[in-house]
Amino acid sequence: MARLGRGWTPEQISGRLRLEGSQHTLSPVSLYRYVYSPHGRKDKLHRYLAQRKAKRGYRRRKGRTSRMDEAKQPIWLRPTKAHTRAEVGHWEGDCMHFRKQSDILLTLQDRKTRYWMMSKLPRKDADTTADTIRFQLKGLPEKARKTITLDNGSEFARHHRLEQETGLRAFFCEPHSPWQRGSIENGNGRVRRDLPRKTDLQNWTNDDIETLTFIRNSTPRKCLGYRTPIEAFANEIGVALEV
Repeated sequence: MARLGRGWTPEQISGRLRLEGSQHTLSPVSLYRYVYSPHGRKDKLHRYLAQRKAKRGYRRRKGRTSRMDEAKQPIWLRPTKAHTRAEVGHWEGDCMHFRKQSDILLTLQDRKTRYWMMSKLPRKDADTTADTIRFQLKGLPEKARKTITLDNGSEFARHHRLEQETGLRAFFCEPHSPWQRGSIENGNGRVRRDLPRKTDLQNWTNDDIETLTFIRNSTPRKCLGYRTPIEAFANEIGVALEV
């Protein structure tokens, strides 16, 4: 159960064991059964699952709609390869908020490889957010900087700067429609396991955030054939990495 304790899901554990050619393999169903068994319940193993719940729930979609700022490119105009995750370089971005208004975490994720980036924001103004996104992505090759999909928060108002300075075209989901950026919403939910909303982010150093980011990028994903995001991303941009 060590990998479960590291935040891996039963599917990730099972798939990675098969990928590694381990003689000891377990199906995800068997692992879930163990988690919910009397022994697993006694040890409260369900707390290590992504949602930390004994039963899975669902979130209703809101039906509210409103007009989008005409200066913003809507998500349906995003390139087809971004929609289908056919190539690297199409990102989703978001800001996570905490108990203190000054505590803000910028999160970025590549849609194809699920490669993850996080950075603390000193302020939530649009210029600071744009500068941080540019800093996070500027070292990547051009093919890894194509588009970014954002929500309609005021912190992303300087999206034109991103395109001018990095070539990153910005697209926006419809108001009150977070499911249109489902990947990063799901990723933020996983980060909440370690950084719940009540967290005082001032107690977390930049090194702490980098460590948490590395753990996420070195966790195998079922959608990647149980490769890790860092393995998949490195392969896409032509860099050999060992994790």
